[in-house]
Amino acid sequence: MSATPTLVLRPGRVSLTELRRIQAGGLRLELDTAALQGMADSLATVQQIVEQDAVVYGINTGFGKLASTKIPHDRLAELQRNLVLSHSVGTGEPLPDGVVRLVLATKAVSLARGHSGVRPQLVQALLALANADVLPVIPAKGSVGASGDLAPLAHLACVLIGEGQALVQGRVVGGREAMAAIGMDPFVLGPKEGLALLNGTQVSTALALAGLFGAESVFGAALVSGCLTLEAIKGSVKPFDARIHEARGQSGQIAVAAAVRALLHGSEIDPSHPHCGRVQDPYSIRCIPQVMGACLDNLRHAARVLAIEANAASDNPLVFTDTGEVISGGNFHAEPVAFAADIIALALAEIGAISERRLALLLDPGLSGLPAFLVEDSGVNSGFMIAQVTAAALAAENQCLANPSSVTSLPTSANQEDHVSMATYGARRLLEMARNTAVMVGIEAMAAAQGMEFDRSLKSSPLIEQQFAAIRTRVAFLERDRLLAPDIEAMRLWAAETCWPDAIAACLPSHAHSL
Repeated sequence: MSATPTLVLRPGRVSLTELRRIQAGGLRLELDTAALQGMADSLATVQQIVEQDAVVYGINTGFGKLASTKIPHDRLAELQRNLVLSHSVGTGEPLPDGVVRLVLATKAVSLARGHSGVRPQLVQALLALANADVLPVIPAKGSVGASGDLAPLAHLACVLIGEGQALVQGRVVGGREAMAAIGMDPFVLGPKEGLALLNGTQVSTALALAGLFGAESVFGAALVSGCLTLEAIKGSVKPFDARIHEARGQSGQIAVAAAVRALLHGSEIDPSHPHCGRVQDPYSIRCIPQVMGACLDNLRHAARVLAIEANAASDNPLVFTDTGEVISGGNFHAEPVAFAADIIALALAEIGAISERRLALLLDPGLSGLPAFLVEDSGVNSGFMIAQVTAAALAAENQCLANPSSVTSLPTSANQEDHVSMATYGARRLLEMARNTAVMVGIEAMAAAQGMEFDRSLKSSPLIEQQFAAIRTRVAFLERDRLLAPDIEAMRLWAAETCWPDAIAACLPSHAHSL
């Protein structure tokens, strides 16, 4: 049996590729020992404040609207415990396992930046939970994405103090049993430790990262499905000429056109119809670089924002050991994450929308030159007719979900927190959007493979033939009507894969693995 690979987390320098691997699981996480001194110094600063009985928010005061209430020294542990329990008010389905792994890792990285004043043992406990796959049960709903993801992070912190619930080998157990499963006793939280655990953007960031990774996967699948459709209808490759895209200068557009050219390199199909009379393909084919390139630019921007946020010190107040100051600010406000999530949502909606239009093109014999609904003996057989209806339904759903979340602020905490980001919902809805898009792209790819089968006298490029073969291992040619729901699910899984040819992987911010 091979050993579990180890990933050393370097606070402030954890990459998107590493975060994608953390989401997938199967790693042992270790903290870079260089971070230990910074944590020890910030802890010493907090302890000095407590010993001097200086009044500092978050250390010996109440929270939020109660910040002016000083707490006696002998009740500080009670204060931190009560904070965790009172904030554990989440509702809804638990967050997915991969998201919880990201939350554990990014919270550990944030605390290890040395600005939080917590014991290193807390960070080690977070990593121990991740390494043992003992995952706190974190309800998905209840955060407005300001003052941090208070409710969901409180449910995580509950496990550390022996409360709440966690998933251990498929069983939901209490927090005390979960801590025993990693060989640790529950913590009695010290000054600021509960607040440091609850403040922060780790849940909204983890959800947005999961949405980004899902968007990257369906982006790659959509480039493949678009090429399959182009070959099925014997479309033109002239709109992908590098000179067109260099003349405009948009970097994503240039990258997508180059990826399509690489995917189609060596195809026998395009040279076979130089005088076919097809002057211009519909926009869903001809403008793949322009539309998908704009999506890629947005994904790249969102990736930069989220890579920074995943490494950020985002609790409050922050400890600065060089001057001995503890400064209250607002790094817990998740507006950068909210905007990034909205941008990813726009990209997901457009990736699906243009894919659905290519699917509709394939089914229309007047535009595609293929049999109606891609099936012989149509009339008796409906072929892909209703699969396109499913894609249209999901495209419409994504259009609604793409409405921005970042502009829907509601004040909380007696108007102390009077503007919030709503980043957590904005990021959470990306998971559903990515799934919807994977279904749409998967249906297009399945239909395009069907279209190619009506004329196999010539081969496509080696890369596209490889993808065609991969599709055929999942779904068979549709000779006559059959139950298509299992095929659609198989193709959804194909579209959600993370390994695509180098021509695609080179475009994507977090893709380290390629075929």
